[in-house]
Amino acid sequence: MTIVPEPSFEEQLVAQRDYLLRFARLQLRNDTWAQDAVSETVLAALAKPQSFGNRSQLKTWLVGILKHKVIDALRHHSREISGLGTGDEDDTDPLEYLGFKADGHFAQMPAEWGNPVQQIRNRQFLEIMDACINKLPVTQGRLFLMREWLELSSEEVCKELNLTSTNLYVQLHRARLRLRECLELNWFGKPHNT
Repeated sequence: MTIVPEPSFEEQLVAQRDYLLRFARLQLRNDTWAQDAVSETVLAALAKPQSFGNRSQLKTWLVGILKHKVIDALRHHSREISGLGTGDEDDTDPLEYLGFKADGHFAQMPAEWGNPVQQIRNRQFLEIMDACINKLPVTQGRLFLMREWLELSSEEVCKELNLTSTNLYVQLHRARLRLRECLELNWFGKPHNT
């Protein structure tokens, strides 16, 4: 019976690189910035491996570091980001977009979403969610990711992107409506393997 040695800390870090890169690309929407953020994350982890201490999963610890690197990248590149307020906006009224009737009721009821916690654990669902987020207009996608995934406060997002709180809430609302519609069309309304 041969004993397989446990992978080294460095090998475990390398094994997490693809996941970290995917996470960073979703947040930054720029491959170069995402690769830089992941590289900085790995370097930070290598510089202080003792701070990991096996108190959580390695992936969780690395994502925690990566979130800070992504926020730093967003701040650093905030002047370079194109697409904010440059015709990328969709001026369609969200009520028209979702097909509300004149009395304010849905023309068609939203699909049943079942148990959201179970859906999050489904890899196919996460792939559909990723595709739906990537279909959002640049501004809406960026705001949604900053607020919901990076968990920046509304005040931080407004300050970072020089937005009013009203504009932020309108854009977040539109992003959520689009995500809901995309998920209903591509996941909840279609048969799939669970």
